[in-house]
Amino acid sequence: MITTIRRGNTRDAEAVATLHAASWRSAYAGIVPDSALGDGLADERREIWELRLSVDYGTPEATPELLIAERAGDTVGFAYLVPMPDGRVLLDNLHVRPGLTGSGIGGDLLDAACVHVARQHPGADLYLEVLQANTRAIAFYERAGGRRTAAGQGVFPGGHTLPEYEYTWPAVAPAGQSWS
Repeated sequence: MITTIRRGNTRDAEAVATLHAASWRSAYAGIVPDSALGDGLADERREIWELRLSVDYGTPEATPELLIAERAGDTVGFAYLVPMPDGRVLLDNLHVRPGLTGSGIGGDLLDAACVHVARQHPGADLYLEVLQANTRAIAFYERAGGRRTAAGQGVFPGGHTLPEYEYTWPAVAPAGQSWS
């Protein structure tokens, strides 16, 4: 099935929040405390996405970018890119609908993220943070050319801290990739 990637907007907040909560519950079960994945997670994600997508960041260089992956008009994944003060771009979220992981959607989103960074932030590295216990995601990032560049602690709802790694893609976009 064909996946299309497009820029997200405020109308995507509900679908992104729903997918985000489902992805966390699937990927982080047994890693993150159950209390961080409980009943309030969907509402918390909705509030966060409504805020993120309604803020005026002032300039295009400072404005985060939401990329939406769709199949047959249905949101099946998303990536959220945040320009950082140090000149890098944080891939703050990369999520694929549970049950569709391993189908190429994550790779399509990562490619689109690299293309976006190369176009909008020339010379900037793309990086992300991933929980050390999320071995499936780590394997995906390493297969996709990410290099482990740091280790630290991630903070989750309720103040839970968990060890994480940073992965970086140098300022290079995949050849021949495009998206609308």
